[in-house]
This record gives sequence, C-alpha cells and structure tokens, in this order.
Amino acid sequence: MIIIEPHIHMLSRTTDDYQAMYQSGVRCCVEPAFWLGAPRHHPGTFFDYYDLILEYETVRGERFGIDHYACISVNPKEADKAELARTTLAGIDEYLDHPRCVCVGEIGYNEITKNEEAAFVQQLHMAEQRELPVLIHTPHRNKKKGVERIIDVLKAEKVTMPRINIDHNTEETIGLCTPLDCWAGMTVYPYSKLDPLRVVNILKEHGLERKLVNSSADWGVSDPTSLKQTADNMKAAGFSDDQIKKVVFDNPLAFYSQTQKFKPRLDLTPLPIESFQR
Repeated sequence: MIIIEPHIHMLSRTTDDYQAMYQSGVRCCVEPAFWLGAPRHHPGTFFDYYDLILEYETVRGERFGIDHYACISVNPKEADKAELARTTLAGIDEYLDHPRCVCVGEIGYNEITKNEEAAFVQQLHMAEQRELPVLIHTPHRNKKKGVERIIDVLKAEKVTMPRINIDHNTEETIGLCTPLDCWAGMTVYPYSKLDPLRVVNILKEHGLERKLVNSSADWGVSDPTSLKQTADNMKAAGFSDDQIKKVVFDNPLAFYSQTQKFKPRLDLTPLPIESFQR
C-alpha cells in the first residue's frame, strides 16, 4: 500500500531510514519545521535551516524514491523568545512562498505563553493570506488546556478551519477536535504520544473522517515506519483495505492538496547507492 507520511523530521533521520520508509510503502513525506534540540539565537540560523529542509532534503528524499515537501514556521518551543521570533518572521516570506513549502507549521503552543500565542496568531494569518494548510503543535504538558486554547484562538481569528490540522492528539483531546471542521492529527511515537494500537482504538471510536496519522520521527526514540505498523494493526482489527488507504494515503493527500503546490510524485525510483556517493 502506498503511504503519504504527513509529519516527519527527516533532517534527524539517516539514509537507512529513507530506505526503510520506501520499503514500508512511503512514497511521499512532509517535513515540518521544528526545534533542533538546542536553542537558536539568530534569525539566520532559522533561514539556513529552512533552506536545508526545502532544498537538500528534497534532493535526498528523491534519491531514495520519496517525494519530500516541507512546512515552514517559527516553532512553538522557540516562539517564546519574542524578539527572535519577530525578526525571523519578518524574513520568512520567501520561504513560505517556496514551491516546496506546502504548509505553515509547526505552530501552536509549548508552554502556552503570551509570546507563543503572538507568534501563533501571526503565522495563522500568514497561512490564511497564502491559502496554505496549517499544522498545529499541541503541548506535551497541559495538552487538554492547550487544545482548548488553540480552538478558542482559531475561532477568534476566523481562519479557514478545513485547512487546519490540530496534531498530536491523544484520547484526552481527540473528542475536542472531531466535531470541528478542522483535521485531527495523531502521532505514533513511543513513550510520549501514541502506539499503533491506541491509534486504532481512537479511529474505532471517532471515525476516519479528517483524521491524520503520522510518525513525527525525529531525534528521539521514534520509528519512521510507524504508518506501516498502524496499517497492519488496522488490518488485524478488521478495517478494510479502503479504510486503511483512507488513513495512510487519501486523508493526507486531501489535506495537503488544499495548496496547488502539493503535487506528489509517487513513481520515483530509488537511485543506485553508488551513484550519489560523495
């Protein structure tokens, strides 16, 4: 089954991971901007990073048969540095307008502060002006409070809800998102988020409409083939092939296709390893 991975941080993955993803059925992936693991102090370091995920990772993915896109933003964990966020956002337009930028994200909350919210709201409007989808990060702590505040902000700012994905939901928050016109994301990530069986149980209870499942694989303990594992668990739980396809392919295709920039090439062929050795 062909898989579109809607949220994965390939900057932190190896070439072996690209190969494993291809073997598991992944033919397209989207990489959101995130915290690199150490604080950034200058806008230029953000811009260099955007160049990397928009340009180099696209080339690296194509070498392994995977069409790579990116989401661009000042992420919530670094948005609390108000001056750094303001200066970076003042220079972010060219990256949002890049042909490989198909979404604004991750934005949202980390500690649910005023500075985070200011950057969140500004970037919501940047996305709205460009008619780009939006990927929203929900906090690791106080998740229910964070999701409730996210929903309040979305309503107050009158954004286009079908272009919104509220991500990293758990059993505690998924019910808050499902009644809305936005998308609800779930992350298969050991220890801090969900495992495939918990995702399957949530899908059983809350349905498949406007649901996105991702691996969010990054520097931490994570698996870039989590969507194949989720598909296998769905099959074991009695979901049909069409239902599985809806979750791992149709839904991410529909979400990102809200921008004309998303035109995934699903027939890329991995190049021989020896052809791109340096």
